[in-house]
Amino acid sequence: MKYVLIIPDGCADEPLESLNGRTPLQAANLPAMDQIASRGRVGVTDNTPIDFPAGSEIANLCLLGYDPNVCFTGRAPLEAAAQGIELGPHDCAVRCNLVTIRDQTMIDFTADHISTEEATTLLDDLSKELFGENGPLSDSDLAGRLEFVPGVSYRNLMLYRGDAEHPSPFTTATRSSAPHDLTDLSVMDDFPRGPGSQILVDLMNASADILAKHPINVARKAAGKDVATHVWLWSSGGAPKLSTFEERYGIRGVMITAVDLLRGIGALAGWPRVEVEGATGYLDTNYAGKGKAAIQALADYDFVCVHIEAPDEASHEGNVEAKIEALQQIDQHIVAPLWEALSKYDEHRMLILPDHPTFCRTKKHTHGPVPLTMAGTGIESDSATTFDEVSANASGWVFDPGWTMMDAYIQKG
Repeated sequence: MKYVLIIPDGCADEPLESLNGRTPLQAANLPAMDQIASRGRVGVTDNTPIDFPAGSEIANLCLLGYDPNVCFTGRAPLEAAAQGIELGPHDCAVRCNLVTIRDQTMIDFTADHISTEEATTLLDDLSKELFGENGPLSDSDLAGRLEFVPGVSYRNLMLYRGDAEHPSPFTTATRSSAPHDLTDLSVMDDFPRGPGSQILVDLMNASADILAKHPINVARKAAGKDVATHVWLWSSGGAPKLSTFEERYGIRGVMITAVDLLRGIGALAGWPRVEVEGATGYLDTNYAGKGKAAIQALADYDFVCVHIEAPDEASHEGNVEAKIEALQQIDQHIVAPLWEALSKYDEHRMLILPDHPTFCRTKKHTHGPVPLTMAGTGIESDSATTFDEVSANASGWVFDPGWTMMDAYIQKG
């Protein structure tokens, strides 16, 4: 059996007045996704347990069949795995966004989608200033234990390297807020809190003084771009414990994504990743390249996972038109050619679903069910003709908790 999983991140939404009461999924022209729905069945799954944040870190673990109550330690450790960073028993990873804050308001959690090259230079210079021999931590127990690790664009990490005598000051009781949930809101009540939080707050404040005069920010301001005013430190945690996907299901998988979080989950699941030229994790990603890479991967792997970040990014910007366009690009360049290629195998299945809802109105992730459609060998067709929230909710086919859905996809049909 050949399996394909397509994740249009954050594509689930609510009815919008600007779309005459339709959701972006309903408003978009999606002939390939609708074909999958009509040939198979639709349903809903809840990948955002109420006791966890409605984040991609939780939702993607759930939809891949992992119970976050068992394996989740934080978002940052998953992203560390994407970079091949091993965390020891006393180590900790912390997510580090470069953000734009003005007048105590989160203006842009991406710092105007700062380039990877700019971000790398900023973090290198911050490391020298904050963690160097003459830095403010040089005489503390933290000396030599903290480092920034550049990732992609605004998405980066900070690591704490500990030992038995100096365990991580951050624990499961350390609380923080995701910056993408604070867009256009005051940050005053959302700084880190709990064990080790003062360290994080002090670093965030110290970064502002250094970044304010950095040549990269001076140049960005002159060019009319938002500047990276702060590092925002959040979602800390130690090493996660995941069994591999092959151990769970007996099949070999591969991950296609431009986002470190999904790369990390894939790595911990035992999946290699396929790099696609021009895949950006944004609206301008190489949709066709991802589709072609997935088709090629089918020859060597039983399970191909394709993740596309663009719908989520459009939602965080409140850009309904861009969200619809991203969905149509996914339909045309990924779903349609992949279904055609997949159908040539005697036994095959395709599953399409987002990880979580992201509302254009609020520019935030939210808890709640998302639509899914599943078609292929052994999956009987229901009466659905479209893939959207309305048809899925009317189906009566529900997976709650969401981590039970993968068992049905792979084993039961």
